[in-house]
Amino acid sequence: MRGKCLIVFALATGALTSCLPLAAHHGNAVYDGTKQINLKGTVTQFVWANPHCVLVFDVPDESGQVAHWIAETENPASMTTMGWNKTSLKPGDPIEIRVITAKNGKPIGRIVYVVPANGQKLLGRIVDNSSKQDEAK
Repeated sequence: MRGKCLIVFALATGALTSCLPLAAHHGNAVYDGTKQINLKGTVTQFVWANPHCVLVFDVPDESGQVAHWIAETENPASMTTMGWNKTSLKPGDPIEIRVITAKNGKPIGRIVYVVPANGQKLLGRIVDNSSKQDEAK
């Protein structure tokens, strides 16, 4: 009996240990959770795919220079529960977007929310306390 318990314990420990790299995939270490910015731009591509949906968009500055941004969000199943679908954003659509910025200053981010031309705010995260705080202001 004791031998069976040790085998089960060893198998469970091995299974849990092998799952640790999966948890690392969902880290947000690349983003500065304290810094969010609002941008206005134009969609160039919206990728509806696992493990994360990705929005590619262009943001012009005052001098006419265009920054090419990439922002990620949740997986399609989660996005569907928040009101998104694979045609929510199309190339050429004007958007207003709030992103959590990258620590290295590159034009990449994590979507907090997107407001397309129709005015419907699409949340980019299942748990989004910052967006709720914005709405309370």
